[in-house]
Amino acid sequence: MKHLEGRNETIITEFILLDFGDLQELQIIFFVGFLAIYFMTIAGNLLIIVLVVTDHHLHTPMYFFLGNLSSLEICYSSTIVPRMLASFVTEEHHVSVNGCIMQSWAFGFLLASECCLLAAMSYDRCLAVCRPLHYTALMNSKVCLQLMTGSMFGGFVIDMILLIFMMQLRFCGYNKIDHFFCEFIPLANVACSDAHEVKLLLVILTSIWTLPLFSLTVVSYGCIITAILRIPSTVGRQKAFSTCSSHLIVVTIFYGTIIIVYILQGSKNMKELNKVFSVFYTILTPLINPLIYSLRNKEVKEALKRTISKCAVCLTLK
Repeated sequence: MKHLEGRNETIITEFILLDFGDLQELQIIFFVGFLAIYFMTIAGNLLIIVLVVTDHHLHTPMYFFLGNLSSLEICYSSTIVPRMLASFVTEEHHVSVNGCIMQSWAFGFLLASECCLLAAMSYDRCLAVCRPLHYTALMNSKVCLQLMTGSMFGGFVIDMILLIFMMQLRFCGYNKIDHFFCEFIPLANVACSDAHEVKLLLVILTSIWTLPLFSLTVVSYGCIITAILRIPSTVGRQKAFSTCSSHLIVVTIFYGTIIIVYILQGSKNMKELNKVFSVFYTILTPLINPLIYSLRNKEVKEALKRTISKCAVCLTLK
């Protein structure tokens, strides 16, 4: 949007999120579909958290990270999906300016933290596979806590820098955001002050934060695959490849869509597909992650059986 400096524009107090307004006939289908996805996301991630906390067999670095990832996924989905679901039912698309900016901040903080956490998880798996004899010493509880704290702190700092610049923007006159949540780019597009610096900063911060983490993840899985190739058993190799390929596919979709949306934001074709790509990393990834990382895992299945057995015994005693 062009710089409107010098014009007397009414300062707006709320935005109108258009969601998927150009597909009115599909609103009910969207509501049912996204509600089902949200319910499964919360249930799957809560189940993982409960199992990791209650089952001592899962008190290992891998499941420490998985439990924290599930916590992030719940918060991540809950900053976006409930409001969107409510708008489908009530057809109320208004959100205050401060509320919109806070949603952008929460979303950005959780997104940046998850990027770092996924890289930490891939590093953890790389050490477990490639340095099994030194794994316990290299990935102790102190290191796990430092990696988790570093992920959260790094996400907070990156997001605060962007938020400070976003707060300098003025919003007046036009208040319709063509998106289903208050994402940084669509929010900057409706500013009546010049948002060029904010968009440039967004590309720089995304590049600095995302590309190295994605590269670390790819390199880690490359080392894991190389180690797997040395496994003499064909069955063992196939099982390990199946797990690693699933993890790598999810991570690639997550990082890939973020890179496309934020780093390639200047392309007209990308603008048209912005909502589609955003659905992948905001709604679908939190659903897929627990399925790929945990619920397919043999140890998690055994922990689930033990928990169900304990619950059954408790109910019997009552």
